[in-house]
Amino acid sequence: MNFGYIVIVFIIVIASVILHELSHGVVAYLLGDHTAKDAGRLSLNPIKHIDPYMSILVPVILFILKAPVFGGAKPIPINKYNLKWQEWGMALVAIAGPLTNLLLAFICFLISHFTGLLYGSGGELPAFIFYEAIAVNLGFAVFNAIPIPPLDGSRVLYALSPDVVRGFLASIEPYGILVVYGLILILGQVFSGIMVGAMNGIFNFFYWIVGS
Repeated sequence: MNFGYIVIVFIIVIASVILHELSHGVVAYLLGDHTAKDAGRLSLNPIKHIDPYMSILVPVILFILKAPVFGGAKPIPINKYNLKWQEWGMALVAIAGPLTNLLLAFICFLISHFTGLLYGSGGELPAFIFYEAIAVNLGFAVFNAIPIPPLDGSRVLYALSPDVVRGFLASIEPYGILVVYGLILILGQVFSGIMVGAMNGIFNFFYWIVGS
């Protein structure tokens, strides 16, 4: 594996997770919660957002293993009781992250598709950079949309659910990330297959939008 390519993917991952987390904080701020701003998290400074495990180790290992790349950053601190509409406000804050990654993927797709860079017109390196930028952001969007706490999809599910489901989600919150890791370890191939299927579906949707 070319070390230079690993560095490129690392840079793409860091940029993607920073914008993902920053979008959470900005939407929370707009909805009345200044917790992230007061904590200094409304910043593009990578040091404030990077989690050594989820932001670096996991994505790089997944790339080396040629698996769908996903990961995360240090969670943005949010006080839902400060938000307009509270649970629905929290859902809006949560969905901002995956939507940001989806938008980044689509912008990279549009640029590289219409310039031909995605297909090698500028050489192997630009094609690699744009493809990985699209794939990484799609991976982040799909992974974080999973409705298991503390992933973003769970916040949307919480807002939509009756009290009994909300109680269940709240009860597994402290262990949710362990559940996610367990699913990845135990059902690795199945999990990767679902991720790849969802990512390919979105990729095909991009092509449909541009009429290809």
